[in-house]
Order: sequence, then C-alpha cells, then structure tokens
Amino acid sequence: MRRRRMGQTYARHAPPRGLLGHRSRRTGAYDAPVTTGNLAVRQWSMPFRPATLRAMRDGAIAACLVLAAAHLLGLLDIGVDAYTYWTADPSSPYTSAAPGTAQAYFYSPVFAQLTAPIHLLPWQVFIAAWTVLLAAALAWQAGLWTAIALLLVPVFVDLTVGNIHLLLGAAIVLGFRWPWSWAFLLLTKVTPGVGVLWFAFRREWRSLTVAVGVTAVIAAASFLYRPDLWREWVDLLVAATRAPDWEFIVPIPVWFRLPVAVAILFWGARSDRRWTVPLASCIALPVLWFNGFAMLVALIPLLDPSSARSPAAAWLNRPVTRTQSAAAI
Repeated sequence: MRRRRMGQTYARHAPPRGLLGHRSRRTGAYDAPVTTGNLAVRQWSMPFRPATLRAMRDGAIAACLVLAAAHLLGLLDIGVDAYTYWTADPSSPYTSAAPGTAQAYFYSPVFAQLTAPIHLLPWQVFIAAWTVLLAAALAWQAGLWTAIALLLVPVFVDLTVGNIHLLLGAAIVLGFRWPWSWAFLLLTKVTPGVGVLWFAFRREWRSLTVAVGVTAVIAAASFLYRPDLWREWVDLLVAATRAPDWEFIVPIPVWFRLPVAVAILFWGARSDRRWTVPLASCIALPVLWFNGFAMLVALIPLLDPSSARSPAAAWLNRPVTRTQSAAAI
C-alpha cells in the first residue's frame, strides 16, 4: 500500500501475519496494554500493561529463588522427581525401577551417565540448583507472562516436583535453530521426539540429519560403553506398557495419541505453524501426567511472541549469521 504525505510517496510495510493468517496490529505507546495480536488468543486474553507484567514476572522469579533457598536450607521435603534423578545409580539405574513405583527411572542410560556428576552434590544443593534451572527455563520461554504461567497448576506442580517438562519445552524452541537439541527429548522421554518430523514434513533434510545423527552418535557411544544397560532399559519400557496397575492421569495410551500428534505436526509443518511442535510433543508424552502439560509453556514464544516479549522469542527471531548457522550444525 502506498500513501502520500508532504508531496512524497512512501510504502507502508505490512505487519506480520498472526496465527490465523490475519495482519496483527502494532503496539502504540510503550506502556500500552499488552494484548495478543492473534484473534484466536485475543478472545480469552486479558490486557495487562508491560510495567504490570514486568513486576509480576520479577515477583515470580523472586518466589522461585525463595523456593530454591528453602531447598538449600532444608526447609522443604518436596521434589520427588528430582530426587529420582539424584538417587539413580549411573552404573545400575534400573535395579529398583518398576512401573507404578515412586522411584521408577525410565530415562535412557545416556541421561543417567551424563547426569552422574550430580551425585557428587548434597541433596539440598542439587535440588536448589535444579529449581533455579527450571525457573530459568520458564522465564526464558514465558517472558513477561512468567507469573501467569507459574499460576497454572501443571507448571507450578512441575516446578515443585522437579520434572524435566519445562526443559523439554525449552529444547523444542532451541531445536528450530539448533536441531541437535532434539537429542534431549529422544534420549529422555523418547516419544515426544516425534516432533523431529517437523523437519521431514518441511523437507528440511539437513536439520533432520543433524537431529537424528547427533542422537544416534550419543546413543551409540553409550551403548558401546554399557550395552547391558540398554537391554535393561528396553525391557523396562516394555514392562511399563504392559503394567496392569499403571494409572494415567489422562487415560489414553500413547499408541493412540501418537497418530494424533503426527497429524498435528504435518498440518503445522505444511502451514508454517511452529506452535504445533510443542503441542504435538506434549500429546506424545509416554505417560501424560497432569504436570506434563507444563511443556506447553513453549507455546508462548512461538504462538504470540509480541505480547510475551520472551527472551526465547527474541533469540529465535534474531537474524542468523553464517557463523551461527555453521555452529548449529
């Protein structure tokens, strides 16, 4: 569109397209109410001024630091999932693991081997540092919406039990620029790694090769070091799928959810909707506990980055130099 002003003709740049293909409105004043540019999200969102959101974000971060300090001082006895990571013996992580037990360890031998140094730390130090790491992953993805995200029950529960769902979401966002980060999903929860099909559906073969290749190299090195652990791990996963007393929070087996996840991925890849990747990966979780929905925090920098102003969105939308492109490989 061209307009005239003061005798001159100038071109007006169209704003970026939103979730449904419409043109989003630009924000006027610096401290104007923050609302999403996407019509589908704007219907349920509430306007907040950036100053309010910044104060809420800082308060949420401070609360997370208080939680970490309470862990460090031994004032709390929570973090059951983090405790499983800390107590797992890297040389024999599956000895006491059984489906339905509190200390069941279902991650690959690679995760147990790479996290072996955490056993050198006292429990209070580890859980405090782990809480800070999870809080950083939350703030990196959610940006100004950190406090609101933390008020969501799945996110709050996931932070307190110390699971890795927030880290999985961060790895998905990183994966759009650093495909090798998909190794984290494939070597921990496994089935959320279905999101790597995003590259296949978009015919981004180099990114797909990097994601799968790095995962294969890491897994092969671990297998050559301890092949017996990999056999034990596979046997444990098979037993978990057959356990009659296994209780799902969402009682839909992963084998029924996986085709749905693949269909969402295909639609998202062909229509250039990045936010479908964390959604599909969350649906594909092997056990869909309630706190597993914390992975959906990754939707914030992908669905509507303008309102959240998250560091993840800023990093993802930053121009890529040749040096950074080579480093991503």
